Amino acid sequence: MAKNETATVTIRQTGSPIRRKSDQRATLAGLGLNRMGRESTLEDTPSVRGMIAKVAHMVEVVEK
Repeated sequence: MAKNETATVTIRQTGSPIRRKSDQRATLAGLGLNRMGRESTLEDTPSVRGMIAKVAHMVEVVEK
């Protein structure tokens, strides 16, 4: 990878936050997701990976 190019990860929301704990809802909002089918592209950092792991049952990593 080039020096200025950062790694990114694209995630898609596949599950609904209805009847989920408030911290899981907040994690989805922090990832930029709020509706099923939405996609968000973020920097691939350990904190983002941890957030994805917390709501892994409601999101999927999109391969492009």
